[in-house]
Amino acid sequence: MPWMSLNVFGFGCGTLTAEFARVMEGGEGHVTMPIPAFLIEHPKGRAVFDTGLNPACQHDPAARIGEEMAAAYRIGFHPGQEISAQLEAIGRDPGKIDLLINSHFHFDHVGGNALVPNATMVVQRREWEASRDPDKAALHGYDPRDFDVGHTIRLVDGEFDVFGDGSVTCLPTPGHSPGHQSLRLRLASGDVVLAADACYFCRTLRDRRLPRHVDDRDAMLASLDRLEALERGGAKIVFGHDPAFRSLVPAPPEAMA
Repeated sequence: MPWMSLNVFGFGCGTLTAEFARVMEGGEGHVTMPIPAFLIEHPKGRAVFDTGLNPACQHDPAARIGEEMAAAYRIGFHPGQEISAQLEAIGRDPGKIDLLINSHFHFDHVGGNALVPNATMVVQRREWEASRDPDKAALHGYDPRDFDVGHTIRLVDGEFDVFGDGSVTCLPTPGHSPGHQSLRLRLASGDVVLAADACYFCRTLRDRRLPRHVDDRDAMLASLDRLEALERGGAKIVFGHDPAFRSLVPAPPEAMA
């Protein structure tokens, strides 16, 4: 079957440490969250799902993401953790990535877009349009220096079959941001859903504990219902920032099977 030829690699592109209550209702103390990015290899091409932080965050995060965000999220990000460096570490040329699929436009998901320079960017139309709305852009801290960097852009509406064979599908999961999307992969072992920020943690899904700041609470709860239904159908959910990331996704050069 066509999806059995997928290779999927999960990278940890640094960390964010924040008050737990900021990212999950009822959380206590602080939590250190991985920043994942993924490479999906298909016979028709290579796709990257999210790109982590901008390299400028390694030496002066406040200058890049603003004083308020830098105070709220302590960044752990070192040379070699950039998406380009991680691709090169497993022998992949960042300049030969065909598709760049962004879950949404927050700084920890699109900061490395410019490091994958020749890809076509795939994003939900609602997310792109929100980034063009001054009020929405200000509310979400969208920074066009991260995502409006010269890529050819493919705007999609709703579900999108990336390679035309059902093996990689963009799933709209709005709520965290206006046009958030997750990614469903059909591997030999079964379906895997890269939830991104539709679901930060396992407890987000189990207990419906949302982050403090969301674009649309009802929409995010509906997206969690969708993820739960996929899980009941046998899919493995890879949560967006769960500290248990490496228990779900092997470290390169091992691929998800």
